[in-house]
Amino acid sequence: MGTPARSAALGRSGVHVTELAFGATGIAGLYRPVSEEQAYAALDAAWDAGIRYFDTAPHYGVGLSERRLGAMLRGRSGYTVSTKVGRLLEPFGGGGDDLDHGFAVPATHRRVWDFSADGVRRSLEESLERLGLDRVDVVYLHDPDDHASQAFGEAYPALERLRSEGVVGAIGAGMNQAEMLTRFVRDTDVDVVLCAGRYTLLDQRALAELLPSAEERGTSVVIGGAFNSGLLADPKPGATYNYTSASQEMLDQALRIKAVAERHGTTLRAAALAFPLAHPAVASVLVGTRSADQVHDIVRQFTAPVPAAFWQELRDTELLPADAPVPGESSSKAKEPS
Repeated sequence: MGTPARSAALGRSGVHVTELAFGATGIAGLYRPVSEEQAYAALDAAWDAGIRYFDTAPHYGVGLSERRLGAMLRGRSGYTVSTKVGRLLEPFGGGGDDLDHGFAVPATHRRVWDFSADGVRRSLEESLERLGLDRVDVVYLHDPDDHASQAFGEAYPALERLRSEGVVGAIGAGMNQAEMLTRFVRDTDVDVVLCAGRYTLLDQRALAELLPSAEERGTSVVIGGAFNSGLLADPKPGATYNYTSASQEMLDQALRIKAVAERHGTTLRAAALAFPLAHPAVASVLVGTRSADQVHDIVRQFTAPVPAAFWQELRDTELLPADAPVPGESSSKAKEPS
């Protein structure tokens, strides 16, 4: 059972995040439009629930996510904001919408990959302007999969300089894979990595090297994609797994886990949210929501107890590896009240 307002430090940075984090993709019109009223209601619901960690990026709605988040936070204090660098937004007069990139917003800008040192600084300056802030707490390199040389050679050193200058409090990388994140943990001095979709009830790839390396180095991990883009939220034909249609094999596995959850009086969503936090390297679980109702549901699921017998049955039936930590087992992770 998680506690939304309980916090943990990111590595040795002194930056704290709440166990449950608000992912600001949905409020930027991911897949379908979201009104300002709906977006602000979602953010207010998260705030009222005690969530104080908010994650955004220029990529999300070509800047709309940052603008909406910044407007909501204006006049408030005691929060943690992370944004990302690696994609610059260039004005675009072509018209149309941004649905090719997943967002139901006007295509006012085009994204340009740039992991140069100058690109990092420019991206952050533009994000601060959209957010209406003079600093952010955390900056991630965003999806540097195909830009490893420039990301390690130019972008990462630029983030180190920004951290030493006090412009940001913590630095890291955010990706949908575990392998390159492991390299960041082992070969750099990042405070945190954001790993999406690779440590869930259906995919534990991060358990092989990333999470043990992070624990050994004292680096924090934020887990995104706990529902694997939808399959673990509502497993049914047509559900998505890692942003594409789920295979029959993955659907069957999700349904088996759901059946175990129901036998033990809990829900698949509650278990999916509880699982990542059991690993001592994991500081927070990041969930994208688009409405107040979704926030309320996520908080209910996050705070719901998941019986120990559920986890034991998953292990006994080999639906979960025996070496994957589960809630309730002893952990070296130190948490602090908000």
